[in-house]
Amino acid sequence: MKQSGLLKKKSIKNMKKIILIHGPNLNLLGRRDAKQYGVFTLRMLENRLKKEAKKLRINVIAFQSNHEGDLIDFLQKHDKVDGIIINPGALAHYSYALHDALLDTGLPAVEVHISNIFNREKWRAVSVTAPACKKVINGKRIEGYSEAFHYLNKLLK
Repeated sequence: MKQSGLLKKKSIKNMKKIILIHGPNLNLLGRRDAKQYGVFTLRMLENRLKKEAKKLRINVIAFQSNHEGDLIDFLQKHDKVDGIIINPGALAHYSYALHDALLDTGLPAVEVHISNIFNREKWRAVSVTAPACKKVINGKRIEGYSEAFHYLNKLLK
């Protein structure tokens, strides 16, 4: 049965929305150190997550920036979503402004790191953005994003 335009708009409007935010240097996935970050590209990661989301009738809005202020602006403009998956990149280790922006949304957030931040340089083991999140997933490469997505989906039910 074909949906009417009004019914289709209403069902799209009722879909959950999750924003997927990527911080500095994540635009270089696929070209960065494969040992730490794997060989997948940002587009591959986003497409995979959007496919999973479509099956569960969730809309994923992806954004990447190398600039802290752009990430904060994006969070502030998307306060009508249901949840956040964020890989803040190196900003995780010093951006209290990003921490505050995550808290200010009032939304459940999951922080993801592709590499294991505890097995790298000492300064990477501390995330100042993590306390603003419900969960932190690290060291699971692309699978970490799927885990974050399914965690948020369960949390939002």
